[in-house]
Amino acid sequence: MRKEQLNQMLGRQSSQKEAFAFFDELEVAEPYEMWGVWKGEELATGHPFEGLLAASGWYGKEFCSAEHVHPLVFEKKNGDLYKVNPLLIPLNLPFDKIPKRLIRPAMALIRPMIQTQKSAARLRKLEYRGKLSASMVYDKKDIIDVFRKVDQDTLLGIMDIKSLDTDDTYFFVLNRVNVMKKF
Repeated sequence: MRKEQLNQMLGRQSSQKEAFAFFDELEVAEPYEMWGVWKGEELATGHPFEGLLAASGWYGKEFCSAEHVHPLVFEKKNGDLYKVNPLLIPLNLPFDKIPKRLIRPAMALIRPMIQTQKSAARLRKLEYRGKLSASMVYDKKDIIDVFRKVDQDTLLGIMDIKSLDTDDTYFFVLNRVNVMKKF
């Protein structure tokens, strides 16, 4: 039932209020349930970042342990995956004004400078909207991603960015994958 509701929301624009109502209904996620690679997609709610991650080649996230998390995994055109240091990605650019068709080529150009094998986040259980749930705390950014469980292989996440000048929240979905691709 919840997966069907999520799929309906993914197929259209949702309001922030509707997305939060769905998020609040979901079960908490435990950090140990998240180990592995997850493919991401955004839930459209009108946030200024919408379209940015897809346009940049964002693949998802990798959770190796509570202390070793790769928050930004991208996919090259050949299908290979690579990890990015989020510290090197500025959040204060006018992303909504940048043509989306230019983002992926720009990522390919700067890949050698932003690619990393080092972990850039940790998993902790934090309280958010009245529930204690798995949360990814970026090491050197003012970002916390909070997760709720749609089912054992699907998570709904929110990106809480302290310094972003908006009251909107960025919503995204993670689906567990068995990755045989090369990092």
